[in-house]
Amino acid sequence: MTPSAKPGRPVVPNRLPASIWALGFVSLLMDVSSEMIHSLLPMFMVGTLGVSVVVVGLIEGLAEATALITKVFSGVISDWFGRRKPLAVIGYGLGALTKPLFALATGAGLIFTARLLDRVGKGIRGAPRDALIADITPAEQRGAAFGLRQSLDTVGAFIGPLLAVGLMLLWANDFRAVFAVAVIPAALSVALLVLGVREPERATGAPRVNPVTRANLQRLGRPYGWVVAIGAIFTLARFSEAFLVLRAEQTGVAMALVPLVMVAMNLVYAASAYPFGKLSDHVSHQQLLIAGLAVLVAADLVLAVSSHWSALLVGVALWGVHMGMTQGLLAAMVADAAPADLRGTAYGFFNLVSGVAMLLASVVAGLLWQGFGAPATFAAGAGFSLLAIAGLLGRRHIKA
Repeated sequence: MTPSAKPGRPVVPNRLPASIWALGFVSLLMDVSSEMIHSLLPMFMVGTLGVSVVVVGLIEGLAEATALITKVFSGVISDWFGRRKPLAVIGYGLGALTKPLFALATGAGLIFTARLLDRVGKGIRGAPRDALIADITPAEQRGAAFGLRQSLDTVGAFIGPLLAVGLMLLWANDFRAVFAVAVIPAALSVALLVLGVREPERATGAPRVNPVTRANLQRLGRPYGWVVAIGAIFTLARFSEAFLVLRAEQTGVAMALVPLVMVAMNLVYAASAYPFGKLSDHVSHQQLLIAGLAVLVAADLVLAVSSHWSALLVGVALWGVHMGMTQGLLAAMVADAAPADLRGTAYGFFNLVSGVAMLLASVVAGLLWQGFGAPATFAAGAGFSLLAIAGLLGRRHIKA
């Protein structure tokens, strides 16, 4: 028995599998590329292309919803074939191929096409990648594994805007040049996935099973259904981060420095995701979810009333803490609730429901912003979060 082991309890390995680290760095590189573009895209659409804020919300909502809906099909296919990595390679590859389109765009049409295809790639890779993480990782470390991947993913999400800021200052606000550079880390991400991630071998002679039969869907059960409902509630309460960028511009921050808002949010997110992921392996999931929603309420209220960059940064930091507390936790909860041979399907349907919620949340946020101003958008998010807290408080413990 190791010194840290206790009688009657399984020994938890100290190290996560190497492929989990590799998947984390794959996510990091792709997020560097994506956030170099996304941290500037709202300003590029509104300021350079003359797109309205409502259209920005619609494009963001449709793009994210497309990614989440696509995960259903890729998740089912990965369960059917018993292989996750090939679909992940296709998804990351498509994401890399769409990056040059942003630099070439002269109107909202090509931006919409690029965002849609980019998010289709994200949808193709998402469910198989998450199922692969669950396949590779011991059950006692799933919270830590998902937290680590989320943390490294988010490191990329603040490195990307930092690079965008530096290049915007260097190249006198040349959006298109920055978008062109974003192709490089995307290509590196695909190469690392191909060379650095090993998928567990499929059992010899294991039969292929249709995941979407009635009997198999019934195997997912009520605990999984509750996790899906929780995911939808969280998505409704948290709209696209594009509105954080637009809120920063309202406070008078110089255009080239606006991406620093996403840097701050993602820095906090990256620092908190892994510790909270490890914590989720040992505490009540329900209590951690409620605490995460409470932090989101505080973030929304601060952002609703902020008129200076210092208050804005407080709200953005709280937003990042909320993300770190909840996103890896929800992914681990799906893995815990679903049978091993249906994990791809489970992640797919989880994200389908969340995709519909994301579309609704982003469109409503854009309409509230256009009709009543930014404070109404963030106040509505806080109100929905309070309703979600009330619902969770009325529910029995999810995990003791």
